[in-house]
Amino acid sequence: MRRSNLPAELNRFVGRAAERAELAALLAESRLVTVLGVGGVGKTRLALTCAATVQKRYGDEVRLAALAPVRDPELVEHALVEALGLTDHTRRGPREVLRDHLAERRLLLVLDGFEHLVDACGPLVHDLLAGAPGLTVLATGRRPLRIPGEAVLTLAPMGEDDALELLAERAARAGAPAVADDAAVRELCRRLDGIPLALELAAGRLPLLSVEQLLARLDDRFRLLGDGGRGVLPRHQTLRTAIGWSHELCTPEERLLWARLSVFAGPFDLEAVEYVCGGPDLPQEGILDLLGGLLAQSLVFREDTAAGPGYRMLDTVAAYGAEWLAALGDTDRMRRRHRDWYMGLATWCELEWFSPRQAEVAARTAAALPNLRAALDLCLEAPDDAHLAQHLAGTLWFAWVGCGRLSEGRHWLDRALALDSGHEEARLKALWVLGYVAVLQGDPTAAVAALHSCRERARASRNRLAEAYATHRLGCLALLSDDFPRAEELLGRALGAYRELGELNSNVLMGQVELAMARAFQGDLEGAAAVCREVREICEERGERWTRAYALYVLAYSAWTRDALAEARELLVECLTINHLFRDLVGVVLAVELLALVTVSEGDPLEAAVLQGAALPAWDAVGIRTFGSGAFDGPRTLCAGRAVEALSAERYEEAVRLGQGLSLDETVERAVAARPGGVAEGRPEAAPRPFRSARPPVVPGTRKPAGSPTGKGGEAAG
Repeated sequence: MRRSNLPAELNRFVGRAAERAELAALLAESRLVTVLGVGGVGKTRLALTCAATVQKRYGDEVRLAALAPVRDPELVEHALVEALGLTDHTRRGPREVLRDHLAERRLLLVLDGFEHLVDACGPLVHDLLAGAPGLTVLATGRRPLRIPGEAVLTLAPMGEDDALELLAERAARAGAPAVADDAAVRELCRRLDGIPLALELAAGRLPLLSVEQLLARLDDRFRLLGDGGRGVLPRHQTLRTAIGWSHELCTPEERLLWARLSVFAGPFDLEAVEYVCGGPDLPQEGILDLLGGLLAQSLVFREDTAAGPGYRMLDTVAAYGAEWLAALGDTDRMRRRHRDWYMGLATWCELEWFSPRQAEVAARTAAALPNLRAALDLCLEAPDDAHLAQHLAGTLWFAWVGCGRLSEGRHWLDRALALDSGHEEARLKALWVLGYVAVLQGDPTAAVAALHSCRERARASRNRLAEAYATHRLGCLALLSDDFPRAEELLGRALGAYRELGELNSNVLMGQVELAMARAFQGDLEGAAAVCREVREICEERGERWTRAYALYVLAYSAWTRDALAEARELLVECLTINHLFRDLVGVVLAVELLALVTVSEGDPLEAAVLQGAALPAWDAVGIRTFGSGAFDGPRTLCAGRAVEALSAERYEEAVRLGQGLSLDETVERAVAARPGGVAEGRPEAAPRPFRSARPPVVPGTRKPAGSPTGKGGEAAG
């Protein structure tokens, strides 16, 4: 199982044997190692190569957090949570989540490009290292973190032999004639000061120019910028000169595209480039060829993202382009175009979330997150754009709730709602989404405040749809608080309004599942199953999977009560697979708990106990175990009783401890791959089903009750 998110190498790492050995040795001795050097000297590539080499030391658990695209220091902790793939439904801050996750793990964390965030990164890294003895941090930047225990490796430019090898290798990949080891080539390497980025830029020109032609052009450039002598320029000036020289060799259209590409934060795709950068001076139909030209010159690189192939510009190259964009006086306009594209993307994703493209939406959102953050930042900069910030933060509800980012969603919603936008519709949407997020975080005070405000303002402005959403989320809060009659009344009222208004989407269907749960908890399991069968049919017609998983959960419980164990298992395996895909921690843990009950009913109490143990760490990330609800706790209590009776308390606890050692991925893999077991020795006769006459323990795909946090990622609705 892959426990590393290190990117695959696109080309061979060349040279640096001594530096690689030194860095590996430092990592063996120190828990914090920082690789320092000027831009373009190869810090990131060296760190990633070394991390891949030593990852066996850390049980292959190596994580990369790319901090260059992060502009807001307050988002550093969120970026690390994202890099570690964490889902947490509680009200804990991201730093506490990080501390708890790392406390007992042996892990190498690579922090790449932190220099502009050093004031936020230093204390954070110090705190994490102090609380996690198995954590090692490998950082790259242009200045040290300056915290105790930091070992520093200052990366010098490449030696002449390594530089020549790199130039020759990259030139060959670019389709240039073979590069000979002669005086002219070595002179070129010296002129470029052995800086890998400068060498790669030069290699990209060798299919068009000879080494002698490159030397002549570069030598003229150095003389022009220097003092007229042939002495070696300072390395930062050498790199800037090499980039500037590459800039001069571009066509005017390529230069303009280069400048405009600088507004992107993180990876971008062709469609985004065509919209943001296109115009009368750069027709959209020519963008692809121009992008190909920059790609051929190593000014842009291809990069695989969660949504498929994309592109990225190195930070040093992008910074140069940004200077040219500012000189053109076009920065503000291009940032607005960038914002508009990503607002459009968010709107498209919200609509397509209720479609067969749900998984694609999740992937595109993950890939676009750095650019979505940049768009939100711009909206928050100008008071006149406050309504855009509220609209965008609200539109991204599916990213906060459906893709495991509750804490970050709360960050943007709180900031947006702190502004007076003067646009009631945008504020209302942000309010009900904030209420939704707060419900799932187990923050009933904030949830009630936001939802009541939304409902009252919606009534005053006669916005029936916003009122319905607020009522719906208040019903969800009642459900999670075990007030089932109140939940049924509020959810029924919201669903009635949705029908009258013609509203149908994932939220509406989740409201139906929640209504079914409220009825099931009051004893009407047959009626609840009928509602969920209807929801499943609609989901199948629309290609919706997120809500479908919760309908399957209720139907699996119904099948269990009828002793249709094979049917219950099949439903739960599908439910679990979907929830794991969307990082829906609540959905995963509920499915695992019910699958444990099915497993013990099939006659395998040992495996059931392992599954119950595996659920415990997930519950810690959700918050209060089984939401503090007796009804929700039904499957767990019954399963534990049966397993203890069949195994003995000691064997049951051993199996639970075994399960607790499984990661979430391992738990899901085990649960999905499992097959019904045989009857365990000494298994008692089947006990009667619990709560038949009172509250059947149908565990909703909803969130916690008041005061009980949930997590992010495709969470079951609330």
